[in-house]
Amino acid sequence: MADDQSSRPTGQAAPAAPPPPAPEPAPAPRSKLRGRLFAGLGTVVVLGALGFGGWWLLVGSRSVDTDNAYVGADVAQVTPLIAAPVAEVRVADTQSVKAGDVLVVLDGADAKLALAQAEAEYGRARRRVEQYFATNDTASAEIAARSAELAKTQAQTASAEAELEKSRVDLQRREALSASGAVSGEEVTSARTAFASAQAALASAKAASAEAAADRTAAQARLTAQQVLTRNADVDTNPETAAAKAAVDTAKLNLDRAVVRAPVSGVVARRQVQVGQRVAIGAPLMTIVPTQDVYVDANFKEVQLRKVRVGQTATLTSDLYGDDVVFHGKVAGIGGGTGSAFAVIPAQNATGNWIKVVQRLPVRIQLDPKEVAAHPLRVGLSMKAKIDITRQGG
Repeated sequence: MADDQSSRPTGQAAPAAPPPPAPEPAPAPRSKLRGRLFAGLGTVVVLGALGFGGWWLLVGSRSVDTDNAYVGADVAQVTPLIAAPVAEVRVADTQSVKAGDVLVVLDGADAKLALAQAEAEYGRARRRVEQYFATNDTASAEIAARSAELAKTQAQTASAEAELEKSRVDLQRREALSASGAVSGEEVTSARTAFASAQAALASAKAASAEAAADRTAAQARLTAQQVLTRNADVDTNPETAAAKAAVDTAKLNLDRAVVRAPVSGVVARRQVQVGQRVAIGAPLMTIVPTQDVYVDANFKEVQLRKVRVGQTATLTSDLYGDDVVFHGKVAGIGGGTGSAFAVIPAQNATGNWIKVVQRLPVRIQLDPKEVAAHPLRVGLSMKAKIDITRQGG
């Protein structure tokens, strides 16, 4: 290099050195980051798919769940069975009652008067029926008397016939002797008079006998007619007495119904009655909600019901208690139709402007009474329900 500098003429600049080769461009950091992101995203998607598949095989395919579920109960409607003014109201809304507790007391003055009238009519009916039986005895005695009278007249008829025969023989003898002059005409006349008297007596006896027979027949008819009123019954079982007794029982029942009692145990709701109000038969007074006999109606989508069967177990949670309290139950039944099928204005899917909407069917789940007693529920509360469909139910 020193030789080169020495050989270079004085005053001339050294030629410029050639530029170094340009380095190869390094890959952009964004491209690397994007690749890593896509790779990570792909990994996440694959892992998510595998996780979902595993969850579906192990958990998701073994049950169906919905949060469209609500607590229900067969509430008892309290209505009066008689019409009367309200004298007392002994309960209020939200009050707990037991079956048989007094809820409302109605004015029973009218019912008491009706009972007194029914009892009076019952006493009169008993006396009337007793008179029927006494009349039977009287009619029987009358028949016996008429029979005796008939027997007497028949005996008189027989006597009159004998007397007539005797007078006939006497008359014939005297008429035979009168030709020889052995018997006077006066005797013949007397015999003839006696024969005529015997004929009249026989006719009178026969008439009396016929009258006695007619009287006995009439007495027998009266007894038969009277026995119709008492046949196959005594005083207590006679239809007239039984009807009057039923009227008394009805009046007593109406008097008892003046006190309205709770038909079931539960909580009072929707009380609509006030003191002094006159209520009619069947008017709603209040509702009793049996909180110990509640159930859940879970509305599942139609695509979820393929494997749901009666008897399958279910777990439920309530928004009232949160996920810490789990209720257990069994499928009691599956509804016979969707809500739209029983709507007041059903859907008209044949009009042309039709859009398919996934329908829901109510599935009734009966809860464990012990769990409900420990954590009471109220009608209408929201629930989450999950049914184990791995079992066949039954």
